[in-house]
Amino acid sequence: MSKIKTFEEAVSKFKDNQVIMVGGFLAVGTPERFIDALIEKGVKDLTIINNDTSFVDRGVGRLIVNNQVKKVIASHIGTNKETGRKMNAGEMEVELVPQGTLAERIRSAGAGLGGFLTPTGVGTVIEEGKQKINFNGRDFLIEAPLRADIALLHAYKADKIGNLVYRRAARNFNPLMAMAADLVIVLAENIVEVGELDQDQVVTPAILVDMIVKA
Repeated sequence: MSKIKTFEEAVSKFKDNQVIMVGGFLAVGTPERFIDALIEKGVKDLTIINNDTSFVDRGVGRLIVNNQVKKVIASHIGTNKETGRKMNAGEMEVELVPQGTLAERIRSAGAGLGGFLTPTGVGTVIEEGKQKINFNGRDFLIEAPLRADIALLHAYKADKIGNLVYRRAARNFNPLMAMAADLVIVLAENIVEVGELDQDQVVTPAILVDMIVKA
């Protein structure tokens, strides 16, 4: 079965109350067309996992402004004033996670791990509500893996079976998120024949990708 799908086929997978990972760093490497579709479809009560909440007019920030998000899990929110306002007003839950910890929580889900130990956050508000253990004389927090219903990714190139190549810094969280979702949908700038990609440039292997949409 071909992984190349129409835009409409991909959008049909979007539902209320989903946990959605979105690739990108300040909207670089974010599949903006899928953000458009989420807004147009009006799905609500989403939990968004992203490195950041971008800006009010770009990336996942637009979903927040449009009141479609009930919870954000991210490493920082400072570039989107609406995220901070909603958090302080109690209108939206925000879970702030140190960036390295966020990446490892996503990777752990993809690797099938039950969690991991990290010293990051010990002695700060990050440790509130988390289990802490002492190992070899040092305190660590136990961090749980992060998994999503859908991962929405952006790739520079994809071949027809789903091997992905990213462009420079637009790679960011996309490869990790490809490992940690039940359904992985990719918006690809270019779709090429199998064998056209230099195998040394492939970052995300086809086995992790479910649907490919031409940008």
